[in-house]
Amino acid sequence: MTPDPRPIDHILRGEPNAPALVHREGTVTFAHAEAAVAAMAGWLAEQGLGVGARVATWLPKTRAACLMPLAAPRAGLVHVPVNPALRRAQVAHILADSGATLLVTQEARAATLEVRDVPDGCRIVMQVGAGTAIGPSDADPNALAAILYTSGSTGRAKGVMLSHANMWLGAVSVAHYLKLTSVDRVLAVLPLAFDYGQNQLFATWFAGGCVAPLDYLSPRDVVKAVERVGATTLAGVPPLWMQLLEADWPIETAARLARLTNSGGALTPRLVRDLRARFPAADLYAMYGLTEAFRSTYLDPSLIDAHPDAIGRAIPFAEVMAVRADGTRAMPGEPGELVHAGPLVAQGYWRDAARTAERFRPAPSFAEAQGPAVWSGDTVIEGTDGQFRFIGRDDEMIKTSGNRVSPGEIEEAIGAGTEVGEAVAIGVPDDRLGQAIVAVVAGDPAREADLRARLRSELPAFMQPVRYIWRDALPRNANGKLDRARLRAEVTA
Repeated sequence: MTPDPRPIDHILRGEPNAPALVHREGTVTFAHAEAAVAAMAGWLAEQGLGVGARVATWLPKTRAACLMPLAAPRAGLVHVPVNPALRRAQVAHILADSGATLLVTQEARAATLEVRDVPDGCRIVMQVGAGTAIGPSDADPNALAAILYTSGSTGRAKGVMLSHANMWLGAVSVAHYLKLTSVDRVLAVLPLAFDYGQNQLFATWFAGGCVAPLDYLSPRDVVKAVERVGATTLAGVPPLWMQLLEADWPIETAARLARLTNSGGALTPRLVRDLRARFPAADLYAMYGLTEAFRSTYLDPSLIDAHPDAIGRAIPFAEVMAVRADGTRAMPGEPGELVHAGPLVAQGYWRDAARTAERFRPAPSFAEAQGPAVWSGDTVIEGTDGQFRFIGRDDEMIKTSGNRVSPGEIEEAIGAGTEVGEAVAIGVPDDRLGQAIVAVVAGDPAREADLRARLRSELPAFMQPVRYIWRDALPRNANGKLDRARLRAEVTA
């Protein structure tokens, strides 16, 4: 049963004297955090912005960046977090597209913007003041509270509209299935402009736990922070895990982590094995999600060793299904499009009715949760065990020699050995095959013969890459994910 959601600024549920934030600016208790949110909301309300105005933040993980997602909605405004890794052009697009009337940033960042980058009526400030305190809001849970912009790897970033209810129920759901409690300390290394990163705050605070935000430069910074703050939980994406596995982890520091969570890309069996070996005391949660519906599935940690390729079952409050092209339910073992229905589904794309209509469509007739659903474009299979397995995106599937081939399966096979670090498989037009498989890999090209020899024994002929492109490293987008769109454009040009 789905609980009644509340305004997101009510999420600070810990004991008043318990720590809510452990930060380079000092420790902030739940009582202090509540007072700071109230004062920030009061200052925002005094700026004359108007109900529903958009307030953007372009900041590292400062105290203001952590609390603004609560303060802006409390003041009747809409928060627009901007990834600090973005540059001038991307920031200008987000400011213009969102119609932001206030940008909170730092002098060095503001100095990179040109006059034409800042919309008329948008004011830039370097510090949020303290106004007359505003108590917890009574906002409609269905009201718009935030706009999160996607990375825009396939074009200009689009803003996903999130209500109070979307974020509140997402926090409750994650806190529940991760079994977060008031003793947990979550090391927040992911960008707060990323839904996965923002939820680290909300889910932890709902459980009464403490968040330790970290802007890191090297994997060693993460190792040191785990020890320094006594972190119990660490969320990451596959490229980060690969970097952290290469770091030197004292046994006692690695043992502090009780929980590792992964999204933003699939864990390979090899990565699962390595993480389990390095962090034997930690439960490893594999998850699948998309900003338009926050999170769809998670795999119970007890199943990950036996089923490292699975993305699990629906998280609480989500209804997830595999759907055929004709709108009927796919049978167990049959590929279908992953469709997510229920109260975690976002409100659409900001000022983009066409793309909203394309992605947010009515749920299938057989769904229990009727109303808008997110049609992900991802192909999955639901097994007879009820676990979902990711196959690939429809626009990434490679069609070669009459076969539909998942790039993920090829990448997993390549990454299972020691010849390369990372790989991206791409289908390129081929007169004979329809599409030929090209693999862009990071590593030493002198190992290509070894790689080809191994794959000949592990993959059928139609799944063998015809060509390898070797790089020192593969490009990533602002959220740290492999930039597949960029690689595909370069390879197919």
